[in-house]
Amino acid sequence: MDGARQPDRRALITGGLFVATAALAGCSAKSGAPATAGTSPQARPTTQPTTPAAAFTRLMEGNERWVNGNLQHPDRDPDRREFVAQKQEPFGSVLACIDSRVPPELLFDTGLGDLYVMRTGGEAIGPVVTGSVEYGPLTSGTPLIVVLGHQRCGAVEASYTSLRDGKPLPGNLEAIARALRPAYEQAVREGGDDPVETMARAQVTLTAAELRSNEGLAPLVKKGDLAVVGAYYSLDTGKVEVLAGAPS
Repeated sequence: MDGARQPDRRALITGGLFVATAALAGCSAKSGAPATAGTSPQARPTTQPTTPAAAFTRLMEGNERWVNGNLQHPDRDPDRREFVAQKQEPFGSVLACIDSRVPPELLFDTGLGDLYVMRTGGEAIGPVVTGSVEYGPLTSGTPLIVVLGHQRCGAVEASYTSLRDGKPLPGNLEAIARALRPAYEQAVREGGDDPVETMARAQVTLTAAELRSNEGLAPLVKKGDLAVVGAYYSLDTGKVEVLAGAPS
């Protein structure tokens, strides 16, 4: 009888130690401990870039990996999910188009919790969108905003045709065309062989300039705590071209 009970006591003790260890590990993860290097393709610092230049460098390095096909897919695992579950510290905000071929998290090779992302047709902005862009810099000190246009933008092309021909777009699509009118007018002034391409680039630079001079964001830009970058994505090459505002 005693001999039969002894293995049970050992099993009970072993099981208790296992439960206690698991509980301590769970508390450690929830307190913000970084994921181990072995569970993530890229070893990551526990803090995000805090300067515009550092954040911009990380984004552009990620895009270079995307272009070359040397992707690291950083921080896309359950450990990272648990790490950011209670708190997020994105190092950048990206305002991009809704186009399915232009997902910022992929083309910058970033991970979970790295970016605030806003997407609208042709990067059109209004009060709600602008407020969403302001959120990161004004509430958590996000040091970088990127306005990302792209090659062969359908929203820009539809808006250009509508404005040129004086034929409103159906439904709320007309609101996009109205928001893009300044870019259309600039493209008409500049002329060129591809006015839609010119309009798409103008939309980026005008939107970035508007955000840069925004009442809430301008003081951060002036102090050097925030950079607002206008950029353009090539569907053909995957490369992000900087149009304006790159931090030094």
